[in-house]
Amino acid sequence: MRILQLCYKPPFPPVDGGTLAIGSVTRGLLQAGCEVKVLTVSTDKHPFSADKIPSSCKSSTSMEAVYIDTRVKPFFALFYLLCGESYHIKRYVSSAFESKLIQVLKSEQFDVVHVESVFLTPYVATIRKYSSAKIVLRAHNIEHRIWRQLSRGEHNPFRKWYLKHLAMALEVYERGHVNDYDGVVCITDQDAEAYRQMGCRRPMCVVPFAVEPHSVSSAVSVQPFTLFHIGSMDWKPNVEAIDWFLSKVWPLLHRELPQTRFFIAGRRMPQRLLDSHIDGVSVVGEVDDAMRFMADKSVNVVPLLSGSGIRVKILEAMSMGKPIVATAVAARGIKYTDGKNILIADTPQAFVDCVRRCLSEPATAASMGSAAVELIKTEYNIEKQTERIISFYNKITNC
Repeated sequence: MRILQLCYKPPFPPVDGGTLAIGSVTRGLLQAGCEVKVLTVSTDKHPFSADKIPSSCKSSTSMEAVYIDTRVKPFFALFYLLCGESYHIKRYVSSAFESKLIQVLKSEQFDVVHVESVFLTPYVATIRKYSSAKIVLRAHNIEHRIWRQLSRGEHNPFRKWYLKHLAMALEVYERGHVNDYDGVVCITDQDAEAYRQMGCRRPMCVVPFAVEPHSVSSAVSVQPFTLFHIGSMDWKPNVEAIDWFLSKVWPLLHRELPQTRFFIAGRRMPQRLLDSHIDGVSVVGEVDDAMRFMADKSVNVVPLLSGSGIRVKILEAMSMGKPIVATAVAARGIKYTDGKNILIADTPQAFVDCVRRCLSEPATAASMGSAAVELIKTEYNIEKQTERIISFYNKITNC
């Protein structure tokens, strides 16, 4: 099967959840014997680096990239806001990318064009014009819901109004284009239901993110009473989560367990966090190796208040056997069992109670870690998820 994978950011290097999710599809399809061509957007936030592509993927996919300037420009942001159009989407419209896409479609035949995220939906008409391939959207999130949740948590009146209108414009776009594709691959059951509620009548399937179990070297000594959080800090829900945790949870936790240390890592860390001096908190910033950063820490905390899709970093921590304390929003879409392979906490005191349990009951923490690894092996392995995608491709191409 010949597949063109259109990416809104490069699948490699795996610097955040989105790139990990995209790259897992690329690797899975190649391992399954599919012919894959990758055409990706390159941005200032996510630049394309040919030397960061795994050798196994570089030659196989003939990966190409086109730069698009997606930086927020206040004039255009205000213009599209007043016009009622989604600036999130408009930033990805590029004549250069469209020209390269046309060139690829004219030179090669594909069975499926796999579109990563709603941000590349503006190119569906071009694909239809130059190719008979079936178009599959991989919906990473219900994008407008993230911005609506962010607006509800915003206290500044102007920013609250702005975020609310961004969400409204994005919702209008998502609803208006929900049937543009031949099929939709959602990350979670909840997202699939949301697409149905928006009026999607196209075939759908649910294929979560795939991850492989990562064994932690016995040479790594886990530091007692250490918490960690890792996530891209250029994604607003992560910043909101850390601000909430540091202001609402950490004072209670540190007062009760003063020996506890909290490590925060992530790319594009806000300078105000890097400059902060909070007792017991270490703001690391971007790390070269996420797995190495997580390996010697005790407990993963994920206090997300807004979001959609699935949190890849939770799955990665699970793959390492780490006990996890997370909000229900953060764990949404993961087939977890509260108290078995994760602990769910939605209030500051609940977070304190759950973290205390993990830190003071090593046997409980170890049991949860083992159960988490087993969950990854059974539900989130790359072969299983790739089989689901290919089966869905076969279904829609034979219609």
